[in-house]
Amino acid sequence: MTDVQTAPQSDHYIGRFAPSPTGPLHAGSLVAALASYLDAKVHRGAWLVRIEDVDEERSATGVGEGMLALLQTLGMQWDGEVLWQSRRKEAYQAAFDALAGHTYPCGCNRREILDSRLGIAPDGAAIYPGTCRHGLAPGKTMRSLRVRVPDAEGQADRVGFTDRMAGPMVQHLATQSGDFVLKRADGFWAYQLAVVVDDAAQGVTDVVRGADLIDSTPRQIYLQQLLCVPTPRYLHVPVVRNANGEKLSKQTGAAAIAPGSEREAVAALLRSAAFLGLPLTRADSLAGFWHAAPDAWSELLRLRGAA
Repeated sequence: MTDVQTAPQSDHYIGRFAPSPTGPLHAGSLVAALASYLDAKVHRGAWLVRIEDVDEERSATGVGEGMLALLQTLGMQWDGEVLWQSRRKEAYQAAFDALAGHTYPCGCNRREILDSRLGIAPDGAAIYPGTCRHGLAPGKTMRSLRVRVPDAEGQADRVGFTDRMAGPMVQHLATQSGDFVLKRADGFWAYQLAVVVDDAAQGVTDVVRGADLIDSTPRQIYLQQLLCVPTPRYLHVPVVRNANGEKLSKQTGAAAIAPGSEREAVAALLRSAAFLGLPLTRADSLAGFWHAAPDAWSELLRLRGAA
């Protein structure tokens, strides 16, 4: 697969932070940003920022720009130019075209998939039963586009990787995912395709993100294999949850991070560092925090065997 190269050149490490602008940055997203930023710094690599606004209907106006401004306020400066997914539809179409022979149109709606009773995938999505694998049924029209995963016989559908924190992970795509969506019924390209295309285009070597996405990784690796692009290393960090055990998000009422002073900015960073388990308890300034934080992250990696 060929695509534009948007990353600064690095022969050893390129990481990224890729938030979705459905709402302002909150404590959960700051944890992911801090972990990815520090991992890039301790490996003397590049840190890219990508705004994942491929779902334009859910992306709020001005939120992406606000995220970038907040990162700079907190002292987190990215390398290169910011990539916006909403401007890359041609790249996703080209990748889909390259998958010819592995994809097919699907006419099933959500209720029909849920009624198949195959169960729920690890990430909460309904497992697709392959209803349209051999063509649309009479009277059906295309709603989405799916990629065909290998059949379960002989474990051909087995995709594994080693997470730097969690260790070896394995998923059987046929029974734990089913053929998954590449283009949604609303016409937007799906996250799984967009993230693979963009990581390859930007030359990303290391993905550091929240553990809520760990179950998506095997599907992304499968697409990487089909598209003949490199597979990055992965490190998934714990997800911040509210008092009800729900992942912090706009939908669960997560409060936006809006520091009004340097002291508040440092406090927000220290809370994120504490959640990650960094041996860093205090800092008197942003400069002081960023002086101490990389060593603290290095120590955490050493203790977790995740270097």
